[in-house]
Amino acid sequence: MSLVNEIEQRRTFAIISHPDAGKTTLTEKLLLYGGAIHLAGTVKARKSQKYAVSDWMEIEKQRGISVASSVLQFNYKGCKVNVLDTPGHQDFSEDTYRTLTAADSAVMLIDAAKGVEEQTKKLFRVCRQRKLPVFTFVNKLDRYGRNPFDLMDEIEKVLGIRSCPLNWPIGVNGKYCGIYDRRKKNADIFLHDGSHGAKQTEAARYDPKDKAFREKVGEEAFLSLFNDMELLDVAGDPFAPEKITAGELTPMFFGSAMTNFGVEVFLEEFLRLSPPPRRRPLRDGTQRYPDNPLFSAFIFKIQANMNPGHRDRIAFFRICSGIFNKGMTVYHVQGGKNIRLAQPQQFLAQEREIVDKAYPGDILGIFDPGVFAIGDTFCDESENIRFEDFPVFPPEQFVRVQPKDTLKRKQFVKGIEQLGQEGAVQIFKQPASASESYIIGTVGALQMEVLAYRLRGEYGVELVITALSYSVARWLLGEEKYLSNMKGIDNGMLVLDKKGAPVVLVNNTWNLNWLIERNPQITFLEAPNAS
Repeated sequence: MSLVNEIEQRRTFAIISHPDAGKTTLTEKLLLYGGAIHLAGTVKARKSQKYAVSDWMEIEKQRGISVASSVLQFNYKGCKVNVLDTPGHQDFSEDTYRTLTAADSAVMLIDAAKGVEEQTKKLFRVCRQRKLPVFTFVNKLDRYGRNPFDLMDEIEKVLGIRSCPLNWPIGVNGKYCGIYDRRKKNADIFLHDGSHGAKQTEAARYDPKDKAFREKVGEEAFLSLFNDMELLDVAGDPFAPEKITAGELTPMFFGSAMTNFGVEVFLEEFLRLSPPPRRRPLRDGTQRYPDNPLFSAFIFKIQANMNPGHRDRIAFFRICSGIFNKGMTVYHVQGGKNIRLAQPQQFLAQEREIVDKAYPGDILGIFDPGVFAIGDTFCDESENIRFEDFPVFPPEQFVRVQPKDTLKRKQFVKGIEQLGQEGAVQIFKQPASASESYIIGTVGALQMEVLAYRLRGEYGVELVITALSYSVARWLLGEEKYLSNMKGIDNGMLVLDKKGAPVVLVNNTWNLNWLIERNPQITFLEAPNAS
């Protein structure tokens, strides 16, 4: 099969949502219908100890939340599907944003009762900045839900994007029994099999014109569906593939990930409409097209201790062009040397298998001996290209951490540095400090909780954590003579990031502005300067 045909078969997408909208549950149900798993666990099923496949960390199983993005791959009716399951909690936004750079489209999950929530707004803005096509799945149709027209109106007013429902819930007053497919003009009434969504759900298919359908759903629901379709046909946005691709129109689907209502219908339509691998921007302003025969890829995630027994580090990279062959030699741009990519792996969360060949859109993992970093580029030996920089977000909470047991200093340093390389937290040190402590910066408190949990469980280190009053970080650019004699630094703390770049921490924006006014020779940046 040709490179172009392989590219056309692939779909690589991320699922975004506010916490508790059902994102990880939907991910698992896509795997169920894709045949990657045969019985779906659930983050709710504590008694049976079944957990979502993508939540492989122990803390994720205990808390019932995703704290790290997962890579999941399966085949479905001729498509090679790469799903990027991302954390919904705002404290892990940076991990989610990085993961979105590896996606060609996004599925936006919305709770049918709650509508568009705060974290969804933030993640949608990132998708819009990246001009990703966004597909909307309105979830939890098995519970009470708001009027679909109200949800459409909210999506337009809050997110600024028009929507085009491709199916529609059957029912009234927030109680639904199935969905109507606007393109195929048939209705699926879902049957309850007692498996609570653990198995693929059966549905009874009806022609809405048949008397049996009218009797099945009742007169009120039948008339409501008829009137809704008439209104959508007249006043709704027409289906426009070019607007979907441009990120100007979001196809809208309804269903329930928990009970599998509409999941398979959504999967089939999404794979039919979503784009194959797209071109990627390079730092020099040019684009790398997937059908370029020269191999290229970038690392978007590093994960330590996926296999606690081996203490391994896996670097995940997205293939952007060319064909990957097991054992091939590529140029590691940031390392400045050729490397051999041995033992490439594809993943179903924590499970993995060695692959011999892969194509643009595929996500692979390789063992990292400690030489890779998030954002690194791999390319053909004849090239020296770099993909666009990843977004970096200034931390807003800071603590000082040190090991409770000084005899575990070595494990402490290793654990802190490895988790910092993952991007789980941002690490700083005070210059010329003899202290055994680090300054840790996070977007939210939950990141710090995960850091302490993982250091205890994966490295056997208990932390002493001291909260600091700083809430603003700025990277500094300027001549050494100005940096070393910075005026007003007693109102903050000068630290170095993991690359040795100077950073100032202050209590609030008022103190920051005070520093800026007194140090005109220094530039204050919200993110580190690109190298």
